[in-house]
Amino acid sequence: MAVLDILTVPDERLKRVSEPVTQFDESLRKRLEDLEQTRQAGPGAVGIAAPQVNWFERVIIVDVSNTRKPVPNHGHLVLINPEITDWEGYEMGREGCLSVPDYTGNVIRATRIQVSALDPEGGDLTFEMEGFEARAMQHEIDHLDGMLFIDRVVSRRTDLFRRKVYQKGGGGKKGR
Repeated sequence: MAVLDILTVPDERLKRVSEPVTQFDESLRKRLEDLEQTRQAGPGAVGIAAPQVNWFERVIIVDVSNTRKPVPNHGHLVLINPEITDWEGYEMGREGCLSVPDYTGNVIRATRIQVSALDPEGGDLTFEMEGFEARAMQHEIDHLDGMLFIDRVVSRRTDLFRRKVYQKGGGGKKGR
């Protein structure tokens, strides 16, 4: 396993749209291990998307179980070709990102979502999510479509904040 380099703004590759995964093989499993190792090495990272490590397939990992607001959640999720199939409600919340290490920002997201995806073996998955887990999932899926949270802030003047300290470990909203 390896900790991979994280692409950071203003790298134009972060705007690239990822392709669906079509091969469920040992190569995919190896890349998933490296992606997870990289997520764990990130300061407070609750999620990571493949494009953040220069891998442009529709793959994300989300685990909010160790955050301050873990309930409800589905634990550690490795999702292939995830898609939001339904959503409701809206709420403003603060987000951070491994690819935007110097800033956090207020972003409006759906409060409840339904997600369909495949597991690493190609099996079908469906989840109902709410709260922080739903926010983290939307954030990571955005990466697959070439979007960053800074693209979603209402006003860069009033909703984007310079990060004071990027803390290692823990959980929380930093480092998604």
